[in-house]
Amino acid sequence: MIGTITLTFDNGPTEAVTQHVLATLARHHIAATFCVLGHKIASREGRALAERAHAEGHWIANHSWSHRTPLGLMADPAEAVSEIADTQRELGALAHPDRLFRPFGGGGHLDQRLLQPAVVDHLLAGGFTLLLWNAIPRDWADPDGWVQTALGQCRAHDHTQIVLHDLPTGAMAHLDRFITLAKAEGARFTQEFAPDCTPIVRGRVVGDIAPYIGAPAALAG
Repeated sequence: MIGTITLTFDNGPTEAVTQHVLATLARHHIAATFCVLGHKIASREGRALAERAHAEGHWIANHSWSHRTPLGLMADPAEAVSEIADTQRELGALAHPDRLFRPFGGGGHLDQRLLQPAVVDHLLAGGFTLLLWNAIPRDWADPDGWVQTALGQCRAHDHTQIVLHDLPTGAMAHLDRFITLAKAEGARFTQEFAPDCTPIVRGRVVGDIAPYIGAPAALAG
């Protein structure tokens, strides 16, 4: 059996893909969170897609500007902070009141790649909520086979916070099948976040963040 699932979509918006995801979610009456890239919503097309998702009741989260390097591996702390700050400014009125931020794991890793001290300070001072995950079926790497992986990961948690990708890999063609099969196993979809996947809430540390904080100066040296 599968319990509660929170759907999150990273790396968009992406023309054609985002529209398909939104249509699929609408058919199933599911609200999700889209973790968007700043450089994508800076374009007219990307902004329009994010605005549509927002208008349809989905939450919009900050997923950094470039998605080039995990913030915990950036040698320049100011550059790491600007990845968040520049995206948040670009979000403007699309931003969730809790200032949601999803770090880049460099392939889904939950480790010291995610953050560094300057980033943590910025998140706390800015009242951000940190969105992590406990399921990542690597849909970008297995666009036709990720559904069974995802279902297996969902069975392992009472509340699964899953990362899927708003990218043109073909993986989201199977989103409807994933949702349908999960529902058949009893899944309940919610927009609320899994508590153990949000160790910072509105600028307050509520969980253990030490495993996610890197030391970029040492890595760079």
